[in-house]
Amino acid sequence: MAGLITTTPDLALEAVAIRKIYPGRRHTPPQEALKGVSLRIPRGSIFGLLGPNGAGKSTLINIFAGLTIKTSGKGAIWGFDIDQNPRQARAAIGVVPQEINMDPFFSPLESLEFQAGFYGVPKAERRSMEILEAMGLADKAHAYVRELSGGMKRRLLIAKALVHNPPVLVLDEPTAGVDIELRRQLWDYVRNLHRRGATIVLTTHYLEEAQELCDQIAIINHGEVVACDTKEELLHAIDHKTLVIDPMTPLDGIPPGLGDYNVELREDGSLAISYKFGKQSVAELIERVRATGLRINDLRTEEPRLEDVFMALTYDRKKAG
Repeated sequence: MAGLITTTPDLALEAVAIRKIYPGRRHTPPQEALKGVSLRIPRGSIFGLLGPNGAGKSTLINIFAGLTIKTSGKGAIWGFDIDQNPRQARAAIGVVPQEINMDPFFSPLESLEFQAGFYGVPKAERRSMEILEAMGLADKAHAYVRELSGGMKRRLLIAKALVHNPPVLVLDEPTAGVDIELRRQLWDYVRNLHRRGATIVLTTHYLEEAQELCDQIAIINHGEVVACDTKEELLHAIDHKTLVIDPMTPLDGIPPGLGDYNVELREDGSLAISYKFGKQSVAELIERVRATGLRINDLRTEEPRLEDVFMALTYDRKKAG
């Protein structure tokens, strides 16, 4: 399979009106996990796929990975239809699962060699040691997998997904349950893979992670795509900013006269005022603050975060559901 990928399409992944309905049981009705999801993921991007638990992210990934059969719709990986050309489509994608599930008595080198054999990569074309080197695991090539740390096992999962040299790599919650230092290390590995030409599809619960790594983002909620755009456009979609004021003297509470604003007194003593930048100006806010008698030492504005976008697009729908 390793030699089948010869085309260079504009889209790495494409979903067209994909639906997935799980049949009901005796006391439960059928569940529609995906409600006509359509996505176009450009070649060469780091694409974030976000959504609450149960939104349908894993179902969509499993359909592309060949682990779940869709109810209707079409899908393509690297230009290959997943129904008409399943062999070529599977050769074009590597999926790194969230769960760590490996034979503890294999060595990392043996794990990669076995995986390469599963994909039909000829021995002369295998790059097992090269991949282990890239993942920082060359010195553990002959150790037992059970002897590896949690972070090393996660890197080995990525290595296994790379054995057949897929142009598309899907990382399903790659940093779930790891500490901040290891998360940063994994971010560096993802950026390195992207620089080497891979298209990365990243699902994550960490909005900071998506904002740090992704250039395009789709948000799925209740089986539907509620937003899909560049990271910059999504952040601009939220029509508010925050004015942060550092007072000359510490505050005991929010000054009276600001009750009609969304005001927060932060732990560092600064005053954060959220405002709609299309309707209010910073100059107006400063005048209101000064009218309360507050003396300003410094001030700055903060742009909306991806977390704000996510909450705006999913919270109201969650309550409605």
